[in-house]
Amino acid sequence: MSRLRLGPVLACAAALTVAACAATPAPPPPPSGSGGGVLRDWRGIITANDRDRYQRRDAAWSLALQQARRQRGSGDLSGLGDLIDADAARAPVTPPVGDYRCRTVKLGSQGGEDGLGYVIYDWFECRIEQTPKGLKFSKTTGSQRPSGLFFPETDRHMVMLGSMALASEPAANSYGQHPDRDLVAVLERIGDRRWRLVIPWPQNESNLDLIELVPN
Repeated sequence: MSRLRLGPVLACAAALTVAACAATPAPPPPPSGSGGGVLRDWRGIITANDRDRYQRRDAAWSLALQQARRQRGSGDLSGLGDLIDADAARAPVTPPVGDYRCRTVKLGSQGGEDGLGYVIYDWFECRIEQTPKGLKFSKTTGSQRPSGLFFPETDRHMVMLGSMALASEPAANSYGQHPDRDLVAVLERIGDRRWRLVIPWPQNESNLDLIELVPN
């Protein structure tokens, strides 16, 4: 008698299992960048040296501005406005994709009192493009050409991890492989159509580099 009843019991259990599985929603997909690829957290990528630079960026601002205002320099420092205001960041920060005109401003001197307190360079060409890993910045002209990937952080700044290409080298795409070329930067919007990359404690020359970005 028990053997005859076992078949219906098992069939019922199997039906309930199938029904339960059908009613269970599929797990959500992993978060992705706006280009469709998975965007990793920059904290799991950044090197120890760049993490230290990032954490000490307020000190870089302070020292670099003191030196810039005290020492001789090249260019019109007073005409830079919000570009050299440490508290000028606005929300939202995300920049549009496209071509930009950019210029680099170097503040402070790693050579102490003997070096230039600031240097303002001419405008050059750069670009922000959408990639499968997220937004990417590239300086496309000049002898020093940084490039890197943006990581969302707050509504007022994004973190960029990148590398530097020199002279006729192809665009750098090797963060973490060549420590002497690595850089960490913070992207901030400082006007309606004006952004800046803040690079604390760069590898050479200055104590703070700013790259101003204006869409074409």
